[in-house]
Amino acid sequence: MAAVIGVDFGTLTVRVSVVDSEKGRIGSAVGEYPLVRKKDDPDHATQPHAAHMEALVRATRRALGEAAVDGAQIRAVALDTTGSTIVPVAEGLVPLDDYYLWCDHRARQEAAEITAAAHREKLEAIQWCGGVYSSEWGFAKLLHWLRHNPDKRGRMVTAIEHCDMVAAVLCGIRDPAQVPRSVCAAGHKWMWNAGLGGLPPEEFLVKVDPLLAGIRTKQAGRYATSDQLAGRLSAEWAGKLGLPAGIPIPVGAFDAHWDAISAGISEGDVVNVVGTSTCIMAIARQTNLIPGVCGVVEGSIHPKMTGIEAGLSASGDIFDAIARRAGGSVAELSKGLERYRAGQTGLLRLTWDNGDRTVLVNPELGGVTLGWNLVHTAQDEMFAAIEGTALHTRVILDRMAEYGVPIRRVINGGGIPQKNETLNQVYANVFSKPVLVPLAEVTSLGSAIFALLAAGVFATIEEAQKALCPPFRTVEPQPEAAAVYEKLYALYRKLYFAMGRPGSEAIAIGDVLPELRRIAAAARAHSIAV
Repeated sequence: MAAVIGVDFGTLTVRVSVVDSEKGRIGSAVGEYPLVRKKDDPDHATQPHAAHMEALVRATRRALGEAAVDGAQIRAVALDTTGSTIVPVAEGLVPLDDYYLWCDHRARQEAAEITAAAHREKLEAIQWCGGVYSSEWGFAKLLHWLRHNPDKRGRMVTAIEHCDMVAAVLCGIRDPAQVPRSVCAAGHKWMWNAGLGGLPPEEFLVKVDPLLAGIRTKQAGRYATSDQLAGRLSAEWAGKLGLPAGIPIPVGAFDAHWDAISAGISEGDVVNVVGTSTCIMAIARQTNLIPGVCGVVEGSIHPKMTGIEAGLSASGDIFDAIARRAGGSVAELSKGLERYRAGQTGLLRLTWDNGDRTVLVNPELGGVTLGWNLVHTAQDEMFAAIEGTALHTRVILDRMAEYGVPIRRVINGGGIPQKNETLNQVYANVFSKPVLVPLAEVTSLGSAIFALLAAGVFATIEEAQKALCPPFRTVEPQPEAAAVYEKLYALYRKLYFAMGRPGSEAIAIGDVLPELRRIAAAARAHSIAV
């Protein structure tokens, strides 16, 4: 029996779990921190580093108390975070600003410039992140910061991903050259590729903007997968957290990637980590480039396999926004959704409220709902939004399968599938295949698995998964609903590519609204007959 701590930094909270190698999770706690938004700039999303660390201390102390475990018994700590969430730092890793959170899209122009330069210069690395660089990713955010902070940029020694910053701070690392750099973060968000020499070359970066001169050198560090150690817990932070100094801390990763591990991912699985956004994760021993998929990176999820990442820029955030506009809560609007039938609302919801992450990689898009009439309700829109996220996810799964990613099972991980059965059923119906749902929440369990590996308790990820991952329940597709969604998917796919790609050729869409009405009328008639 061995106890470790798994930490998951989410968008609004950090969850700390005390996990026993035999009993599983025996205690957990959550610490909150503010998300800084600006009403006059919807693309702005930042958080202070100090708030993250204060929340970590509070949550760790509470989790130990709930587990009734003496901190001296803890054998390792592992941490995952959102990403790409970056902070520029000065000497000693002192933050020069707040984090650019993953959902900060202010760097749209910079991302477009990087994409254009990469194709102009025939940079091979751009193909490994889907062919389009995103405003959610590291280089775009760093360039935006450099352009808008001329008074601070002379003091910047490097920019660090949140998962690497937290690990470095806890290990007492002050030298940028010694910072652990997560292959997960670097490969998916910074165009780092071991086979291509690491980060993009200096001559490319300066062609994007001379402000990037020297950045490649400043981003030096120890690039490693999460089966390697970032370091060991410093005496300073051991005292703050109530843990033993010197316990190992593995190289960190992004939250969704480790959530996929804790959801029991194996080759042939796709894990939909459905939360504020959706991350769609897969692993394979060998795979090809996938256009529009934002990362094919060796060792990013499972250190011994290739990780594939895609996703939706907003899911739970969309549900929250609908409820907020209606003056209620998601829980209130969800009551009775289980009685809705496929397509009955007559609404088709393109879930681009926070742009498109995959497969269009276009932050300029906005949410679109077609088919409104005078009696539609907020609850109708909520159901249509669930359908929309499922239909968008199917576009991504089809793209992955088209390029050789095996999809044997679909697992709905993340927090929302644990409390929204309507979403699970709609997803099974839209995919026309069973959806597996873990019987317990898996957030921060992935971190604990890597902590246990760092402590030497388990020899392999598979051994740890067998011991700790919860079993599944299966949500089967309903044949009649699946048949309706085949019709809706054809409409959705047509609109998705016609409206979502700049310069798309004109396409006939005059059939869309009448077809939505026919589908809705048939659903209502069937409900009356039943």
